Amino acid sequence: VQLQASGGGLVQAGGSLTISCKANGFAFARYGMLWYRQAPGKEREMVGGITSGGITNYADFAEGRFTISRDNAKNTLYLQMSSLRPEDTAVYTCKRDSTVGLWGRGTQVTVSS
Repeated sequence: VQLQASGGGLVQAGGSLTISCKANGFAFARYGMLWYRQAPGKEREMVGGITSGGITNYADFAEGRFTISRDNAKNTLYLQMSSLRPEDTAVYTCKRDSTVGLWGRGTQVTVSS
């Protein structure tokens, strides 16, 4: 049972990037999923989430710039990010939204000014 985020990298301010989170070992389609991020020296914060039915919600900083989606056939969660800012630099991690939470290994996103 695991989650693995990937697709991070270096992008210029104003650019776009899509990261993904691959799920293995559990019934991915049955669970809501969440994206979190943690910037250097800051507390981890939630970016947003998607229910098993595909309903999304976002933190204020992500609204209008980030889009969360899922492909249940591929057991994969996505985070599309656009209009990126240097302050979006962080390690992005996915989490299964369940009583017994499951955290994935994060992926680094660096936005240069």
